[in-house]
Amino acid sequence: MSYSMSDLLQLVVAEGSSDLHLRVGVPPVIRLHGVLHKVEGPPLKQEDTEELMRSITSEDHIQQVRERGGADFGFAFGELARFRVSVFKEKGQFGVVARQIPSKLLTLEQIGIPPSVRELLYKPRGLVLVTGPTGSGKTTSLASMINIINEERDDAHIITIEDPIEYYHKHKKSLVTQREINVDVPNFAEALRRALRQDPDVVLVGEMRDLETIDAAITAAETGHLVFGTLHTTGAAKTIDRIVNAFPVNQQEQIRIQLSTVLQAVISQLLLPRCDKPGRTAIFEIMINTPSIAALIRDNKTFRINSDIQTGAKYGMVTLDSFLIDKYQQGMISQEEVITKSQDPSTILAKLQEIQQSQMGSGGDKPSDQS
Repeated sequence: MSYSMSDLLQLVVAEGSSDLHLRVGVPPVIRLHGVLHKVEGPPLKQEDTEELMRSITSEDHIQQVRERGGADFGFAFGELARFRVSVFKEKGQFGVVARQIPSKLLTLEQIGIPPSVRELLYKPRGLVLVTGPTGSGKTTSLASMINIINEERDDAHIITIEDPIEYYHKHKKSLVTQREINVDVPNFAEALRRALRQDPDVVLVGEMRDLETIDAAITAAETGHLVFGTLHTTGAAKTIDRIVNAFPVNQQEQIRIQLSTVLQAVISQLLLPRCDKPGRTAIFEIMINTPSIAALIRDNKTFRINSDIQTGAKYGMVTLDSFLIDKYQQGMISQEEVITKSQDPSTILAKLQEIQQSQMGSGGDKPSDQS
């Protein structure tokens, strides 16, 4: 065989790419800054893919793939990096995707998270939601937040519930307990219920997938814990609607009342390709819960939340669209990205025309517009 798993993982680390894909009939593929690149070499045969998969997968996980069609696990590649691996069957053959988890935690400043988020890390209780599509950097942002709590709060027992564990946290000022689904505990909801009896101060729920987990997370936040959770939504209003709609209609009003009191903030993020240099940049929307927003949640008027975020700069709030415009004016992202990712494209188009006219009027250079 032309490839060794060790060489391929070494390449992923050296290139700084995010994912490695192994499929029968195509050479190994790596994803760099969001774009897929084939590794030079012959296509993988069925036995090559299986051999590469077996070099990093335990017998238990291979058995899981045979029985359930897939298995997820994390593993350390020496001291260089950790990988989150998904092994699965497709067309009766094995496939592998390995996502690189950087071993070095970034600071909030390096990620580009607005400073208002730091204050949330010292709240005694409540629910902080980090949302965005898959691969938008939610795990990285949360790991950095947990790391700050770990370094600065000596009153915190942090429990993380993940599937699988991605970033390993050492005990610093805080005490950190990390539990992995299917290894340490059967599922998220069960782990959350158990967590409440383990004297936690901060709880991180890797994914709020189902009604049971969402319900348990809200209860944990209500009973005096700071809970961080993730959802695959974009924007504060959609996130709140997604949580409320997970419940039966007869419980929705009760959940809206609970959410209005326990929700501290919704942080939505996207990762977009930069147009000024290789790489990607993070875009955020920050909603901080205020009495006015709490009333909107209670009264089922989430569609009005966006206007509160627009006028809430003094609380540290920022809309996704204004963040996009800022990055565009700094010449970091293309106009096309601004329009396709904005939540209100017609307003954004008017704003972009305004910017271009004012720049033409002042004779300044328009920000770079190549995609």
